[in-house]
Order: sequence, then structure tokens, then C-alpha cells
Amino acid sequence: MLGSRRRTRTALWQAVSEYVEQRNWPVAQGTYLVRDGRSTRCSCGRAACAAPGMHPSDPEWSAHATTAPAAARYLWSQWPDSTVVLPTGRAFDAIGVPAPAGRRALVRLERMGTPLGPVLETPTGRLFFLVAAGAAGELPHLLYQMGWDDAELDLRCHGEGDYIFAPPSPLGLLGTAEWIRPPDDTRALPEARLLLGTLAYACHSNSPRAGRGLWLAS
Repeated sequence: MLGSRRRTRTALWQAVSEYVEQRNWPVAQGTYLVRDGRSTRCSCGRAACAAPGMHPSDPEWSAHATTAPAAARYLWSQWPDSTVVLPTGRAFDAIGVPAPAGRRALVRLERMGTPLGPVLETPTGRLFFLVAAGAAGELPHLLYQMGWDDAELDLRCHGEGDYIFAPPSPLGLLGTAEWIRPPDDTRALPEARLLLGTLAYACHSNSPRAGRGLWLAS
């Protein structure tokens, strides 16, 4: 148990260092689970926490997010179990879709040779496609242009004022966030419009209201 906890802390430390020092991504600390005997509680201290280990630890997380390596090292040296919160709307936005739809869309996008950025999966059943910042504000117009403005799509773009959890953050008792497509040396991220049509179609075909067999392989 102690060895597993040490490995988790090491992985979180290495990830924070990569995000801040290599990618200049701002990071903020998230909560984590505290195990006391047989009980488990959120590090926030609230007895009735609605999302134990699955929210930012600081109410002012957005203002206090940092790209300074020294500040990040200090924070995780003091609270080494903290999950890693990545603010969106700064270095990138993130389009979140249900995991089954996201995986189908990813296969199709790769097959078409569409430029892609990092993609991560959370144990909450979501895939997040990182795209150029500013996508959240453009999303309604882009969906309108593509004819999806009146469709009920389980698709959300996280932009300014929002966040995602970065791998390898453990999210409560659910599991760990993981990279499906890890960040590479290319810092340029794709524009949302290049991915959005395929993602919207995948979400539509994944909907219980959609008919079977709507996804056309190519």
C-alpha cells in the first residue's frame, strides 16, 4: 500500500513538472482522498462533500493557478497527493464527449489524417480532446454552421473559467485520468472546427434516441 502511494506521488510530481516546465501549462491543485482507518473522506474537510477527491482544493483556483516551476514544486511538496487541475481557456480548450463516442470519433479522425492534439480519458466516462484556446466561445456558431445547433448532443467545450483533471490524477474512488494520445513535442493544437463535425456526429449516433447503424465506416 505504501509503495503504491509513493508511486502515485512520484507520477503526479513528474506530471506537474512536465506540464509547467516543458509545456508552460498553468496548474492548480485539486483535492484528494484521505483514508483514516476504515473511513475515507475528501481533503477539503467537508463531511458532506458532493465530489470527494474530485474538485479544486482552492476556491480561488483559477486566480492561483501557476506556471512557475518553483511555485508548483512547493505546492506538491506540501500536498503531494493533490490531483492536478488544468485550467482551460488559457493554453487550450477541451472538448468533452462520452467515451464510446470519443473513441469512435478518434478512430475516424486518425483515419482521415486530421491533425490532432492530446486526448485524455477520465474514469467518469468522458474523453477530452485538447484544442486551441477560444473554442468554447465559438462552439455555438460552429455547431450552427454544421447543422447541429438544434441537436441534443452530449458534447461540451471547457473554456475560460473551467478546468479538466490531468493524468495521472486519481479521481476519488473511480480510477485515474489517462492519456489516450499523450502530449508530444508539437505545441500547436488543432482548431476545434477540424474535429467538431466528427465529434458531433459520433455523439449523435451514440445517443439513445439515434437509430442503430448510423456510424458510417470509411
